[in-house]
Amino acid sequence: MRNFKAPLSCWNSFERHIRTELSSEASGLSWCYEVNTLRSLFKPNVLNNKPSSSLVTFAKKQFGIGRFSSAPTQRKMHIRRSMWRMLLLYFLAVAVVTAHEQANGEQSDVSEEIGLDEEDMEALITDEEEEDKATGFDEDEQKIPASDKVFQVTYKTPVPTGDVYFAETFDDGSLGRWQLSKTVKGDADDDIAKYDGKWAVEQLKVNKVPGDQGLVLKSRAKHHAISAMLDKPFIFANEPLVVQYEVNFQDGIDCGGAYVKLLSDTGDVNLEQFHDRTPYTIMFGPDKCGEDYKLHFIFNHQNPLNKDLEEKHAKRPDVDLKKFYTDKKTHLYTLVLKPDNSYEMFVDQSSVSSGTLLQDVVPPVNPPKEIDDPNDTKPQDWDERAKIPDPEAAKPDDWDEDAPAKIEDPDAVQPDGWLEEELEFISDPNAEKPEDWDVEMDGEWEAPQIPNPACEATPGCGPWKRPMINNPRYKGKWKAPLVDNLNYQGVWKPRKINNPEYFEDLQPFRMTPFKAVGLELWSMTSDIYFDNFIITSHKDVSDRWASDSWGLKKLVASANEPGMFAQLMMAAEERPWLWVVYILTVGLPLGLVVLFCWPKKADDYVYKKVDVPQADVEEEEQEGEEEEDEEKAEEADKDVKDAESAESEAGDHAELDAENINGEEQEEDDEDEESKTSERRLEVEAEGGGDGVESNKQAVRKRKVRKD
Repeated sequence: MRNFKAPLSCWNSFERHIRTELSSEASGLSWCYEVNTLRSLFKPNVLNNKPSSSLVTFAKKQFGIGRFSSAPTQRKMHIRRSMWRMLLLYFLAVAVVTAHEQANGEQSDVSEEIGLDEEDMEALITDEEEEDKATGFDEDEQKIPASDKVFQVTYKTPVPTGDVYFAETFDDGSLGRWQLSKTVKGDADDDIAKYDGKWAVEQLKVNKVPGDQGLVLKSRAKHHAISAMLDKPFIFANEPLVVQYEVNFQDGIDCGGAYVKLLSDTGDVNLEQFHDRTPYTIMFGPDKCGEDYKLHFIFNHQNPLNKDLEEKHAKRPDVDLKKFYTDKKTHLYTLVLKPDNSYEMFVDQSSVSSGTLLQDVVPPVNPPKEIDDPNDTKPQDWDERAKIPDPEAAKPDDWDEDAPAKIEDPDAVQPDGWLEEELEFISDPNAEKPEDWDVEMDGEWEAPQIPNPACEATPGCGPWKRPMINNPRYKGKWKAPLVDNLNYQGVWKPRKINNPEYFEDLQPFRMTPFKAVGLELWSMTSDIYFDNFIITSHKDVSDRWASDSWGLKKLVASANEPGMFAQLMMAAEERPWLWVVYILTVGLPLGLVVLFCWPKKADDYVYKKVDVPQADVEEEEQEGEEEEDEEKAEEADKDVKDAESAESEAGDHAELDAENINGEEQEEDDEDEESKTSERRLEVEAEGGGDGVESNKQAVRKRKVRKD
């Protein structure tokens, strides 16, 4: 569980933030339920390293609606920002945990790949410390800045752990048994025909392993040839063949190869006369020219009938090989050839191509049983036409083959202002004849032509011509439609005959034995590094050899690699367009963080009361209207009775009626003021959500009815 401390710490920080926000602004409502529920949703997903859709749904449900549903927009934005902040912290925490786990596993992965266990790694470091003590190295006397420190290991010359036919490390600093060629290339010009390219035994330029050296091709644009005899010839019988060596293109590669040739055992092999036409059994290794990156596996197969040798090329690898030529690192190339005619090629102990000698080589080992008869010829009356023109078709009478494709537009009209008398181009009046103009040599001098200034403000100058349009009557050359050929006999093929050169070799693995290994190369780039050649019959022997040699180089190179930032900068220097990708990659997340996670001041938020829910307002209004109608009817009856009584007593109570009328007018004025006051009070109570809103409405309506 220690790997999940970072996500849980992020959760605790978020929980404290939620406690502070809600405790100060939730108006006394309980927040414990929501926080605890978020905790239950968040923690299980942290432990599983998976984001939960239910977490997002719950947050939206709890913070998007409910008690804050009537809050202002700013409050809702604040809640959404809090939710996005929580999700961002969660994903960042998971990313940190993942990176930490990968960093812990990286060293073990490298050790497993190069075949070193923990004891070997500790032994390497211990030996280095003992060597420093033995040489009197004092850290206090020579302090190296952290940025300049280089990871180093103690190197010991690898020793084969089994039966081998050839093994070479060059760690003694000399060419030893290697022989330089002293001959010339047969099909080259005399000035470059000699194999005069220089070789040297040196350490790598970068990522050096102390004590380790290799063979380096030093010259460019020259022919190089060097070879060495095997401890014993390899005979293709019942044991596999394993060929393995290292190559480092220290300065890259423009055009050239780094392949090896296994020289055939044809009697006396003179290594001083080693050249491009020296018989070889197998050629294997990288080769590049232009943008064509190859990994050769070529073997010479002997025709059992006429004893001729023919090169057979294995199919191209299934992976992109470019990085092995451009990264300036040491790479391990391995060829495994088995008695069952299967083969497999490895780069850095990873398979890049495999197949069989009987099916996956070009041209095939065994020729076809039948071939085309070279003496067979096609009969003169053989008809290969599947379709022919219809012999019964006739050209229509209205078909005009002479009609032009374009004609003048008959509806076109010359634009107003067209200057037919003016020339479109005139001689430059400001041009002067050059002083060195020779009439006899250059001819009569003429001023250059320029557009006529008089034509700039007009539609055009010179003779006006109608524009050309497509001819509606144009049909082109008439051709009869095609119909099926009744005499069609198909595509003619010569008859098959037995191949007189046919043979069947079911064991192409049994090739010509070889007794020497050589490098015969032309390169436009120098400083190609070769090291740790081994030829054996056991793959485990070559693997152990690789772990003791190439594995240490890989370990040192991995430890000395620049950081991620430095690699990004180097990549951008080679490809400037990557800066755009970097800016978008960094700027977009920062913009999202600022947008969703930037804190807001508490003074910016405005809160208001939530409306109290009202029940069936429409039904209450309908009931109120019915009551108003009844009251209106009662008031009307009462008014009629009052009028009748008033007429009967009109003569006796004139003064009293006048006073009553004045009183009624005063009462109406009072009712108007009271009605307005009630309406204002109704509006205030509607905003405050009072309980007597509906009753006030009814009272106002009753007073209006009485007034009417």
